[in-house]
Amino acid sequence: MGEVVSSAPGKVLMTGGYLILERPNAGLVLSTNARFYAIVKPIHHEIKPDSWAWAWTDVRLTSPQLSREALYKLALKNLTIQTVSPRLVNNYSSISLDTRNPFVEYAVQYSVAAAYATFDHNKKELLHKLLLHGLDITILGGNDFYSYRNEIERRGLPLTPESLATLPPFSSITFNTDDADGGNCKPEVAKTGLGSSAAMTMAVVAALLHYLDVVKLSSSKDHRERKDVADLDMVHKIAQTAHCIAQGKVGSGFDVSSAVYGSQRYVRFSPEVISSTKVADIAVPLSDGITEIIKGNWDHDTTEFSLPPLMSLLLGEPGTGGSSTPSMVGAVKKWQKSDPQKSLDTWTRLSEANSALEMQLNLLSKLAKEQWNAYKSVIDSCSMLRPDKWIEQASEPNKEAVIKALLGAKEAMLGIRYHMRLMGEAAGVPIEPEPQTQLLDATMNLEGVLLAGVPGAGGFDAVFAVTLGDSSSNVTKVWSSLNVLALLVKEDPCGVCLEKADPRTNGITSAVSSIHIE
Repeated sequence: MGEVVSSAPGKVLMTGGYLILERPNAGLVLSTNARFYAIVKPIHHEIKPDSWAWAWTDVRLTSPQLSREALYKLALKNLTIQTVSPRLVNNYSSISLDTRNPFVEYAVQYSVAAAYATFDHNKKELLHKLLLHGLDITILGGNDFYSYRNEIERRGLPLTPESLATLPPFSSITFNTDDADGGNCKPEVAKTGLGSSAAMTMAVVAALLHYLDVVKLSSSKDHRERKDVADLDMVHKIAQTAHCIAQGKVGSGFDVSSAVYGSQRYVRFSPEVISSTKVADIAVPLSDGITEIIKGNWDHDTTEFSLPPLMSLLLGEPGTGGSSTPSMVGAVKKWQKSDPQKSLDTWTRLSEANSALEMQLNLLSKLAKEQWNAYKSVIDSCSMLRPDKWIEQASEPNKEAVIKALLGAKEAMLGIRYHMRLMGEAAGVPIEPEPQTQLLDATMNLEGVLLAGVPGAGGFDAVFAVTLGDSSSNVTKVWSSLNVLALLVKEDPCGVCLEKADPRTNGITSAVSSIHIE
């Protein structure tokens, strides 16, 4: 078996923060052009004659951006995985670091278990031989997953996407030095909130399942052309399970789902489908749980969704420090228990506002299809006008319908933000903190801006905007003047797929991609 390269996208949860944790609430999640890559190939090209008796096989995990390499032994009988020698490469050998990556470790275990569970006797023998060659896994995250804001400021560059574009692809994630001699370092992994762990887990599971011949994934970037739906479902089940177990909890799963299927309207699966495998009890034999997972009742609901035509997603990094999603979710859950009536009322209103926004965006997509000329004309003119001037463009019924839908979407977004703020205040967590409110209000009033909000669970991490036509460049400039770095992230509805080659050699020299930012 040769090299297999897969990639999976990061996400932006536009609506459904908090509510998405509970069925049947839906969330609108956009997949992006930020992609995580996994490269899987054999370690040993030849195996020794006595290898059939080996009880273990080798697994090597390399993360060039962290200058890390970890070696494992995978037991071929019960699929336990043990670290042999975690180490840092590129002259960082003196630094002692925990290089375990539970997301990749569980991805390996569950992918191999899935292969054993689905293969007949003959295929199991071939699988055993393939595994004896070892698994060499390399993971690479696109720059968009990580914050390089400090790096740009240190270089004295302006806070613009153009500055970000000067960084080499797959830039090293720099090491913080706590003291002068560099003896006590930790890797700085400031992230942009695009769901790197989900995209990474997905890329690794997809590459492994394809490599092990459990699935045959498509390399098509056009999701409408794809014929590998059953294979995607298998990849989803394994990645979702590995991701939950690595986290130690059963989350909503929207980040993994969008990494598989791309942009979508998502309703979560019933948690029991995974919790039956006792997430907290890692000692459960894999062989017992994997068949249950594969055959389980995965009742999540995904519907194709993407932004209407001529609209762009823009993501900004305010640089005001991060917020911990788990602790914010915990605080909201605590508030729900302590004030069930008020919390239910807020959730109901928030859910209604989410549905209203979804309805208006779907209507805009429909109008674009049915009345393209009127739709394009309105988007072009409104992209250059502040929202309070949009209504003046309603010179004919077809255009008026588009403008009403635009204003309806804007109104729904204001409702979403209002109820998210209420929830944050009641729960005592900064879902839309005051600095974000000021920034979002200013953004919502700019020419050509349809929506602006805090993605996902909110906090200080990021803001998003949806802009009309070519207005995003103006938003980028305004954000820069307000000390907000607009990222290079765009919506891309494509989910997980096979790549034709290692992205470092795909038009980029491998030397460039491993440059350490100085």
